[in-house]
Amino acid sequence: MTEALPQGAVIGILGGGQLGRMLSVAASRLGYRTHIYEPGTVPAGDVAHRVTTASYDDAAALRAFAESVDVITYEFENVPAESLDLLESIRPIRPNRRALAVSQDRLTEKEFLRDLGLKTAPFANVETEADLADALQQIGAPSILKTRRMGYDGKGQIRFSDPAQRDWTGAPSVLEGFVSFSGEISVIVARGADGAVAAYDPGLNVHEGGILRTTTVPSGVPQRLVTDGVLLAAQIAGALDYVGVMGVELFVTPEGLVVNEIAPRVHNSGHWTQAGCAVDQFEQHIRAVAGLPLGDGKRYADVVMENLIGDDMDRLPELLAAPNTQVHLYGKAEARAGRKMGHVNRIIR
Repeated sequence: MTEALPQGAVIGILGGGQLGRMLSVAASRLGYRTHIYEPGTVPAGDVAHRVTTASYDDAAALRAFAESVDVITYEFENVPAESLDLLESIRPIRPNRRALAVSQDRLTEKEFLRDLGLKTAPFANVETEADLADALQQIGAPSILKTRRMGYDGKGQIRFSDPAQRDWTGAPSVLEGFVSFSGEISVIVARGADGAVAAYDPGLNVHEGGILRTTTVPSGVPQRLVTDGVLLAAQIAGALDYVGVMGVELFVTPEGLVVNEIAPRVHNSGHWTQAGCAVDQFEQHIRAVAGLPLGDGKRYADVVMENLIGDDMDRLPELLAAPNTQVHLYGKAEARAGRKMGHVNRIIR
């Protein structure tokens, strides 16, 4: 059993975006301080106890950061392995390195899920032009080519409508076959250091331009699929000996649930928990990495979460005046197309 961090302990967070910002707020409610490590702009810096702005290859800065904290977590999973090696030699990292290794590479992730006996889209590794031709012959079109590393919010993806198509950036990629689905849901699951598991109700996700637009809870899917989603998310967390909150995205198909991808961190589709649960996903993650007991994740309200993207900020006056609406802004100075500026949680029942 991991001993709980004492009051006043410092939780180091790799990444200083909106997720790090909301994690810092949750940590403060539980009597902890946060230290953010971020190479770029730092929205989380407005609410964190301390910020280090340095690159991930700055060994001196990494060492000083690790020595200043009691445990390290992350809101951004694409941290170089060499940086993690240094950090882990000084302080524990939660969730662990295996979770990062699996999620950082789409091929590794697909193989991990397949080996657990879970359904995924058909997939093939693409490292050469010949691989692409073979993959398209095997999987066909429609299909989608995704870079194995660093892609998010629709970035690093090429859609194929014709098996003769040969578009490719040259980056190691995975070709995924088309899955005929009626919707996408996501399960936010937490696992504590003691192995305890708590899951939130699945939310129904709607994307626009590759970016999550809304998540609605309850999802409206049959109860058997709700149960299946929670059980498989718990299975994934257990197989990784995971500590923290994880997002698991699932396609709803006539044959059951198909795993789209996993995210080893608090997740955009879990923001609704801020208005729908006594213990939201951010507090749940802090509880887990700090060695505290998990909350039960029970939902007491129906919620629609909507991301505020780019010019959506022009709607702010009406959103602030709307009833049963909770507004979360990320402190980003410039609204740009495709940039998440905040989100709103509407309580619908």
